[in-house]
Amino acid sequence: MKNTFLRRALTAGGAVTGTAALLLAGIPAASAHVSVNPDKTSAGSYALLTFGIPHGCDNSATTKVAISLPEELADATPTVNSNWTVEKLVQTLPEPKKLADGTSITKRTSQIVYTAKAPLDPHLRDTFVLSVKLPDAAGKTLYFPTLQSCQQGQTDWSEIPKEGQDPHSLKAPAPSVAVTAAASEAGEGHGATNSGATVHSGTEQASSVSSSGAEARSWIGLIAGVAGLGLGGLALFRRARSTQPAGASQSSNAGQKSGTGQDS
Repeated sequence: MKNTFLRRALTAGGAVTGTAALLLAGIPAASAHVSVNPDKTSAGSYALLTFGIPHGCDNSATTKVAISLPEELADATPTVNSNWTVEKLVQTLPEPKKLADGTSITKRTSQIVYTAKAPLDPHLRDTFVLSVKLPDAAGKTLYFPTLQSCQQGQTDWSEIPKEGQDPHSLKAPAPSVAVTAAASEAGEGHGATNSGATVHSGTEQASSVSSSGAEARSWIGLIAGVAGLGLGGLALFRRARSTQPAGASQSSNAGQKSGTGQDS
């Protein structure tokens, strides 16, 4: 009967391990490319774009990251990162450009450059956040070619897919943002609700962190599921163990009484 207990315990443990493996397989691995989140946002809105730097150049530490702005953007406000210094490179336009609000500009921010105070280990990652005013160009994809410089070598994330080409087939794709219909066009005006949440000026910021929040919830669900399976297996083992020894004890006592009668 001891073998029966052991088999039950191993079966419960195997179920826990197998389920955990399946759940882990369902969690996507981090992208190996320089990425931007969110990858979609409303036309004419303010958005916080988070650029992720996942690794170095062929195992060489990253020293500088230069993010080029698409021509549709006139400016970007970089968020301070304590591990890097940051500067905005300004470009003089060949001719004045009229903005959506009616004003004209002769210069625009062409590039945001982050320089590491200490080289970023190739096995670690970091992020840079830019605040931008997206153009009224629903349906257009904006590309942000990014040059990653390392202690040895560079990686130029600037490839743009041709029409009909799968971006995932590119070796070094440029981070991109797909501009979607403006909130008013989608029936989500100021103060309206969407899935119970109030739409307000901080919507874009909430969107920029939704991916990490969903990932955190996935991990919490995984931990809770594994813990539940483990407790269930333990309860099964204890119940079987508490039942069997009682019968074995009665049989043993009966044998002892029988033996005593024979001796007398």
